[in-house]
Amino acid sequence: MSKKQTVLLIAIIIFFDQASKIYIKTHFELGQEVKVFDWFRVFFIENEGMAWGAKLSDISSYITDSNAKLFLSIFRVFAVCGIGYWLFQSLQKNASKTLIISVTLVFSGALGNIIDSVFYGLLFDSSSGQIATLFPSKGYNGLFYGNVVDMLYFPLFKGSFPEWVPFIGGHYFTFFDPVFNIADMAISTGIGLLLFFNKKAFPKS
Repeated sequence: MSKKQTVLLIAIIIFFDQASKIYIKTHFELGQEVKVFDWFRVFFIENEGMAWGAKLSDISSYITDSNAKLFLSIFRVFAVCGIGYWLFQSLQKNASKTLIISVTLVFSGALGNIIDSVFYGLLFDSSSGQIATLFPSKGYNGLFYGNVVDMLYFPLFKGSFPEWVPFIGGHYFTFFDPVFNIADMAISTGIGLLLFFNKKAFPKS
């Protein structure tokens, strides 16, 4: 895979990721939902933390939400720099196409979510109870304190666990419950390729 193809793939993922997030922010209120099919809905939420909405402040009472958010945003910046360096080295060494595609997907997705975390607090005002404005006079938060926009929701089926299942028997559940975005899809796909096609990604010389 050439450098031009890699850059093009990154640009395509970032474009569709950011276009979908900007559209949602400027057309939906926080918590608003549109049913496309029974198994697919557009559901606007904002993620302040890590995957699945987890927060560092949930781990310890000594970590404030503000400090946790700043640490997470800075960590993401360093992480995407590391992934970008890995991608650059893979291109320089003419690594396998599977590896380059996988790392490109992870890099693009991470970069897409970093844009939200770093800049969205300044670029938009609040979406709570209103439709946000792009480039307001004052954003809903500062630099590095933005929330990641999620909107893709696939509640494929709902039901209850059998009573005989330990701990969770009888509990109601939805599959698939998490709400995510295009950047998350790119990251998950890239990691999946690395896991399932490991031998192609890292062929023996």
